[in-house]
Amino acid sequence: MARPTVGLLGGSGLRDRSVLEDDEPRALETPYGSPSDAPRIGRHGSRTVVFLPRHGKGHRTPPHRINHRANLWALRELGVTHVLATSSTGSLRKPIAPGTFVVPHDYVGFWNVPTFHDEEVAHVTPVLDDELRAVLVHAAKSEGQNVRTKGVYVQTTGPRLETVAEIAFFRTLGDVLGMTMASEATLATELGLRYASLCSVDNFCNGIVDRPLTFAQIQETQRRNAVAVRAILRRAVELIP
Repeated sequence: MARPTVGLLGGSGLRDRSVLEDDEPRALETPYGSPSDAPRIGRHGSRTVVFLPRHGKGHRTPPHRINHRANLWALRELGVTHVLATSSTGSLRKPIAPGTFVVPHDYVGFWNVPTFHDEEVAHVTPVLDDELRAVLVHAAKSEGQNVRTKGVYVQTTGPRLETVAEIAFFRTLGDVLGMTMASEATLATELGLRYASLCSVDNFCNGIVDRPLTFAQIQETQRRNAVAVRAILRRAVELIP
């Protein structure tokens, strides 16, 4: 039996295709427009892997402008059945410090929820794949990383960071906060794709600790976490049955 094709949706912590070997671009259009960049098809060991940076080449596309529908559709068109995503997040809890990894088991996404069902009545039950979540946890632990095996991801719209008052509210809902994962997870479910995300905690959210939050600070932590993100994903791709 052929091994399933894995899609890697890279975020702020995974902007390059270094997980792949012998890769080549595959430009394509979808019924929903162009994906963020031409997906790159390669391999990791004996497995076919497709890499797509959700923010596009050079990290140019802000979170509120990402064409999530085109991205997920493109992955499915290229034969992907299992999606591993990376997500840069802020912590809503003091015990979840920057440098920690979280593999969410659930999410909150109230705003601008994308769907493939604009012209029909269809209701899916959102889910994050437990088997892929376990793979990510195992991979992170095998790389010696501090990883939380559960957590609730709260999605905002971006591109601005959140106010202190907003964060006080979001703390009642979840554990980490980002701008992309809930949209992807919902669309993956609609397409029948298995999906899980590795969240790197790159900052405390605004007001969680008594020091100013700046985008430069977030970017610096992202750079430090990027090496671990790549190592975890390489290991995770190997572990998927």
